[in-house]
Amino acid sequence: MNEETMSTVGAGFLWMPVGTCEVMAPEAFSDEQRALAQAGRDFSEKEILPKLAEIEAKTPGLMPELLRKAGDLGLLMVDVPEGYGGLGLDKTTSMLLAEQFSRVGSFSVSLGAHTGIGTMPIVYFGTPEQKAAYLPDLASGKRLAAYALTEATSGSDALAAKTRAVLSPDKQHWILNGTKQFITNAGFADVFTVFAKVDGEQFTAFIVDRTTPGLSVGPEEHKMGIRGSSTCSLTFEDATVPAANVLGEIGKGHRIAFNILNVGRIKLGVGTIGACKYALELATRYAKEREQFGKPIASFGLVANKLAEMATRIFVGESMGYRTTGLVDEDMARASDDAGQVAAIEEFSVEASIIKVFGSEALDYCADETVQIHGGYGFIEEYDAPRLLRDSRINRIFEGTNEINRLIVPATILRRALKGEIPLIEHSVDVRRRLEQGNVPGRADGELATEVQVAEFCKWITIYILAVMAETYQAKLAEEQEVLGAVADMIARVYEIDSVVQRARQIFAGSDEGRKQIARDMVISHVPRAYGFVVHTARHVLMDICDEASLDSHLGAIDSLRMDWPCKVIEAQRRLAAAVVAADGYPIG
Repeated sequence: MNEETMSTVGAGFLWMPVGTCEVMAPEAFSDEQRALAQAGRDFSEKEILPKLAEIEAKTPGLMPELLRKAGDLGLLMVDVPEGYGGLGLDKTTSMLLAEQFSRVGSFSVSLGAHTGIGTMPIVYFGTPEQKAAYLPDLASGKRLAAYALTEATSGSDALAAKTRAVLSPDKQHWILNGTKQFITNAGFADVFTVFAKVDGEQFTAFIVDRTTPGLSVGPEEHKMGIRGSSTCSLTFEDATVPAANVLGEIGKGHRIAFNILNVGRIKLGVGTIGACKYALELATRYAKEREQFGKPIASFGLVANKLAEMATRIFVGESMGYRTTGLVDEDMARASDDAGQVAAIEEFSVEASIIKVFGSEALDYCADETVQIHGGYGFIEEYDAPRLLRDSRINRIFEGTNEINRLIVPATILRRALKGEIPLIEHSVDVRRRLEQGNVPGRADGELATEVQVAEFCKWITIYILAVMAETYQAKLAEEQEVLGAVADMIARVYEIDSVVQRARQIFAGSDEGRKQIARDMVISHVPRAYGFVVHTARHVLMDICDEASLDSHLGAIDSLRMDWPCKVIEAQRRLAAAVVAADGYPIG
């Protein structure tokens, strides 16, 4: 990837024209990235799937054994710097590898808790001494990690934690008291990143060893899904943690918590797309084998439509997910220290929240439709469809609920705009001026010219609505969660459209005709619906927030950016379904 062509800023998709920068996409993966991904897929197929029943039964010792086997193959060390026993690879490679483990939610969650939220706090915020003490063993799998943030009364409101830390009289230890709940990997983890309030006020992170006096681990929770993963509570009763085990700065634990969550959101978003691919494989295989009325059910229009829609959502999720990892990688490559690495992650927090929401909801859709295609057999535990549906549900809660992530998107954009960090206000003024003049974006040239124009229409509509919303509510905007959530979904649709159109144009520039046709059909399948959502939602937001005197004027502005065209979505989805059936799953991998 050319550094100059990739350059952009967080949320830049909202105002930058389509094609402003080349985007990372699966077509650009290197041979080395593909080889590591294949190693992960081989491990999944040979070590994880054959032990699925034992994993789901939570066979004692099996999950840590599998994680350590992955460590023996170097599959846990991708994100750890070379100087501390890791490979020090980029986020694109890390996410691509994570995608390969997503077929079994219990293992994927356990692995992600170790390599992501369990290890990354020490990678980015640890002192050299802390890194040397912990990272080599975490990279190899000799020690396994967990992340202890959630409490019974502080889930989404993480900063309301009640766990306390007080410095001992001799200043050699921190004394922790409190309880953490729903901690993934707690049943076997050797190392925990634990958040507590110093003197009940300063939110701070600590590295806590399992052998810490005063730390006890509760019994395993019995869960709806991801049953093979370990989920326990942690109780601290005068637990003594060495003073040197403060992670980062006292009172700055929120920087660790929120930035590590951003990494987790990207990984979850990409990982769920990997699980969507598995769902599509299951659904396609069954639809080809199952016959009704004398022919395979895959040949029936409404079943074929489900296969095409699943493939489309995978393409959209892939396009946004790897575009985001490419942007993070570019910023990280320019960083000279850990603070710069963290800043690169924070820069794209909007995109992280978008792909977390999209991926988790796409998987819910794909898992549900896999059950539907299986019919009554989809309700029988001998088939894998029920487990996939159960396992998918937690992803809308993990890494910040989807409701919280939706609120983050417009709030972050508006905050950055008011600080002058992004040129949103200038673009808002320009959009209004041009709409008053009747000067709307014209039709582009070349492939997907209509879709490029539609992308620009969506950007203008969303920028316009953001401005009207901010002006209407001003300081009370945070109280209007329903409106913020609707606008967040509009912003997400802009990122979806922008990403799939740009990726498709890149495919047109260097792929065979078959791949080009699939990419074209993916765009046709998704863009009209996403555009319709933006227009429909914009009108409804205006009808909710405007008074009678201003409503017609605002609706007129939106209507000037409405268009209809012969998009032929059904024909495109029929071709996609045929491609899915021919490929026995996702057709553009």
